[in-house]
Amino acid sequence: CNNKIIVLANSFRLWSSWAVSRLSLSIPTTAVNRSPRGFTLVALLVVVAMIGVLSTAVVVVSQTASLRSKEARCMSNLRNIGLALYVYAGDHGGTFPETTHTTTLDRAWIAALEGYLGDYDETRVCPADPKAKDRIAAGGTSYILNSFLFAPETDAWGDPVGPPRNRPAAIPEPSRTVLAFVCADHWGTGPGNDHTHSHLWTSWSGVTADIAPGRFGGGRPAEAKGRANYLYADGRVESVSASVLKQKTESGTNIAQPPGLP
Repeated sequence: CNNKIIVLANSFRLWSSWAVSRLSLSIPTTAVNRSPRGFTLVALLVVVAMIGVLSTAVVVVSQTASLRSKEARCMSNLRNIGLALYVYAGDHGGTFPETTHTTTLDRAWIAALEGYLGDYDETRVCPADPKAKDRIAAGGTSYILNSFLFAPETDAWGDPVGPPRNRPAAIPEPSRTVLAFVCADHWGTGPGNDHTHSHLWTSWSGVTADIAPGRFGGGRPAEAKGRANYLYADGRVESVSASVLKQKTESGTNIAQPPGLP
């Protein structure tokens, strides 16, 4: 980004010199003689306009660099969370921590990982999350786990239906199974907001009710702009554009559905 700014500055210097020289040649001699050492009004306006263009370009480059930096930090957070989940499972009989769907707030997954994350407060929030400070204060997180794996179906008595899925050994295709997402802006800040409702992702509005597909470079969720990071069960973090995710959703694909599981 510094190289881009240097290039823009050099371009501005060349353009302004060229503009002043060309405008000076076109001005009558009598006008030049009246002000031999000053800028003409037209030349001054051209220089001012070019300064405005350069300033705008610098701001755009700076904003882009800031967004890229936040996206990279978010990716790092998710990788660390993925590693912590597997280390936790290794320490607890091959089982990932639970969400508040099946356990108490103080034992839910983000609290359970505190001892497994180097910088707990920094890692559990996305740097581009507008509610990051509120989530830290409330004990919450910007990242939410896939309910297909971490919020099992229950029967009429509240007992889980089928074997637990929050186990590494229970995931048939880790490279195609998403573990965690970046939560939506309106998502609650407390620790109880720690998992998706992925079975409702039959429409784009259902997806954006839970997650922020355009966390980086996006606008309103309905516009499907920007992109977001996704943690897969093989430890990989992938950046996916909101437009691609919307196309998949509208074609009937639920990206939260783990392949090979009913």
